[in-house]
This record gives sequence, structure tokens and C-alpha cells, in this order.
Amino acid sequence: MVDVYEPDPRRWKALTVTLVAGFMSLLDVSIVSVALPSIQHGLGTTPAGVQWVVSGYALAFGLALVPAGRLGDAIGRRTMFLSALGGFVLFSALAGLAPTTGVLIIARLAQGISAGALAPQNSALIQQLFRGAERGRAFGFFGSTVGISTAVGPVVGGVILAVAGEDEGWRWIFYVNVPIGLVALVLAARLLPRGRGGPRGHLDLVGAALLGTGVLAVMLPLVLAEAGGLAELWWLFGLGTALLVLFVRWERQFAARGGSPMLNIALFTGTPGYGTGALLGMLYFIGFSGIWLVFALYFQTGLGYTPLESGLAVTPFAVGSAASAVVGGRLVEAWGRKLTVTGLSMVVAGLAVTAVVLRLAPPHVAGWAVAPALLVAGIGGGWVISPNTTLTLRHVPVSMAGAAGGALQTGQRVGAAIGTAALTGVFYTVLTASERNFPVAVSVAVGSATVAVATALVVGIAELRARPRCPSPVDGAGHAIPDMP
Repeated sequence: MVDVYEPDPRRWKALTVTLVAGFMSLLDVSIVSVALPSIQHGLGTTPAGVQWVVSGYALAFGLALVPAGRLGDAIGRRTMFLSALGGFVLFSALAGLAPTTGVLIIARLAQGISAGALAPQNSALIQQLFRGAERGRAFGFFGSTVGISTAVGPVVGGVILAVAGEDEGWRWIFYVNVPIGLVALVLAARLLPRGRGGPRGHLDLVGAALLGTGVLAVMLPLVLAEAGGLAELWWLFGLGTALLVLFVRWERQFAARGGSPMLNIALFTGTPGYGTGALLGMLYFIGFSGIWLVFALYFQTGLGYTPLESGLAVTPFAVGSAASAVVGGRLVEAWGRKLTVTGLSMVVAGLAVTAVVLRLAPPHVAGWAVAPALLVAGIGGGWVISPNTTLTLRHVPVSMAGAAGGALQTGQRVGAAIGTAALTGVFYTVLTASERNFPVAVSVAVGSATVAVATALVVGIAELRARPRCPSPVDGAGHAIPDMP
């Protein structure tokens, strides 16, 4: 039976509310980094304890994505969205009130689970509410939200600390989520479409356990890299790989027996563009997410910038990304994979020039000198995240949109963890070998990020050559629908 699409008259208002909630959850990935000295001073905690405030959130976020996406497909995305947003607001308040480091870490873990449950509902609701060219524009706004939230986290954190003070300002980084989240919760309850979800079947508890432990084993050494995680927990990579292989085998067997798997492996093997898009996204996030901590270390530790000045130095990337992502949402229907290839080419060029400029420019003008190159890279970045999401999910039936979106974002979170650990490691290794030559260290680290993005470009070019024409999108039942002007 063909799914008949009837546009929801409130779909754009609903999208706005979901993007505001998504912005908050993604912002909390990076905003806390600039407040770590304030947290350590305010609570009298150790560096290892402070590390868990950042790493625990990222880890819990990544673990929740696929199970929460699958659960949203089964019980309804509105139900999952409201539950996750309510939890995010509650645990943000608890984090702000935390009297001890232990309470703060627990609150951050719970906050990360809530954010991870929220994220796949965003992309799934776009799949559900929009079709054709409108879907591309909606994903354009979604991509802009992802790019801006990641890039401006240090700026927003610096502003809050400057206004609220160093001693207790870190609490307001969490408190700010509460009023915004409560307003979004009320509006989401009014605007999001009601639905009972899809067929539930038997819960794939074995698949959930294998996937969760596998992702945990891969991500834990990476998110704890600064606390010695790579040296002490390297053996978890092998265990994680084995568990993920078992997960793939189990999911295939479970589906063959007529069950409803946690993640249908046919998405990667039989859905045009999904596997390639997921790989491209993970590779891009290795370079894209990894550079922000490197920039913060260079500008703040190397040049003595304040957190706010450091954030403002990389703002050109966020501005370029925000503007181009909206335009990219309108171009993706006509350009297809050519758009992401063009965007990746600009990111590679922009980051390569950034690496050279930071190596050669006098330190007192480095922030200004690097702005044009970061602007070019940002414009290109806006043509990567949202168009790639659109192209990766366009052949996914709406009934599987939550799990598919969760898997796509899990790859991005793993890429972000790899990039942050690897590029920071490169920065410190070169800094030590060069007798604390900060320009050389940041240049090599940004150059390494350029290589990661260039690898994503190779993947995009390969898919473009294999499928030169932009494939038609599909409706909720998986049937092709004509492109809309």
C-alpha cells in the first residue's frame, strides 16, 4: 500500500521547536569545555573528575542514539521527543545545582542519555513531516543547527562565564537550558504530530546489548584519552570490534526469523547511498569535530586568549556554515552528491590554508589572519552535514527513520571521539617534540584534520562516479516519488 502524504500545516513551526531542542543538546557537547577550570575550582575536583564531566556526556550521548531511534520508530517520535526533552531539562537543572563532583558526573551522564534519545527524533521527524524539495530545505536548517551548535559552543560558554563570573559561572552553562527547554517542551506538546508508531514486535534486547557494549568499548578509550584512556584501555578496541561483528550477525539472523531488529543491516547493504553517506559523515566528523579543542588549546594556552576571545577567533567557520547550510538545503535536490563533493573540497582547501597561516603568521595577528580561510572552510562545511544527511536518508522508509538517523549520528559521534582524541594527541606530541612550539603543533594537528576531510572527499567522489545522477527520494512505504521543483 502506497503511503499517502498529506502535509501537516504546522510542520515548519514543529521543525523550529525540534531544532531549538536539538541545538541545546548538541551545544552541551562543546560548551562545557571552556568551563572546566571554573568547575575544577568551584568544586575542588581533580582533573580526572573534570574529564568525566565532558567525556561522560559524549559517551552517554553516543550510546543512546540507535536504541532511542528504534524506540521512537516503535512507540512514536512525539512520545520519545517529549520524554527525552523533559529529561534533558531536569538533568540540566540537577547539573547546575550539583554540590559535588559525583553528583555533577551522574547528572551529566543522565543528561547525555536524554540528549542521545532526543537527537534521532529530529531527523526522523523531518523524514515524517517533509517530502521532496521541502525535506532538503528542512535538513538544511538541521545541518545549520548541527554546525552552529558545535562551532559556537566555546563562544557561548565564554560569554556566560564572562557575565556570571569564573567561580559560579559554570552553573549557568547548565541553568540556561532550563527556561529554553521548558518553553520548547510546551510548544512541542502542542505542535508535534501524534502517532502510535510502527509495529513493535519483540524487543531486540540481545541486539541492544551487543550494540551498546560494542560502542561503549570503542568509545571509552577515546573519550578518556586525556586521562590516559588510550594507554590503559587500548585492548577495548579489539573487544568492541568483536562485539560489533557479533551484533551484525545477530541482527541478520534476527531479521531472517521475522523479528524486528534494533538496526536493519539491509540499510547499509541494500539502501542506495546509506552506507556511503554514513562512512562519509564519520570521516568528516573526525576532522570537523577534532579541530575545536586544538584551536582552544592553541589560542588559550599558546597565545593567552580568554575563552571568549578564543571562541570569537573561530566564529568565521560558524558564520559561513550557518549561511551555506540553509542555501545547501535548497540546492541538494538539484546537485545531489556534487554538493557535498564541492563542500568537502572547500573544507579541505580552507583547513589546508589555515594550517599554513597558523604556522607562518605572527602570533599577535593569528586570530585575524586565519579568519578568511576559516570562513571558506565554514561555507564548505555547510554543504556537507545537511546535504549528506538528506542524501543518506532519502531512500530510508519513514518507518525506519529513527533507527537509521540514530545509526548515522552514532557514526558521527564515534568520528568526533576519534578526531578529538587523535588530533589532541598529535598536538601534544608535536608540542613536546618541538620544545613547545605552538605554531608548529597547531599547524600539524590542523593538517591532520585536513587529511581526514580529504578522505571523506575521496568517498564522496567515489559515490558520485558510481551514481552520477541524484536518485529520487522515497515515500513512507519506500516507493519512489518525483522530485519537486
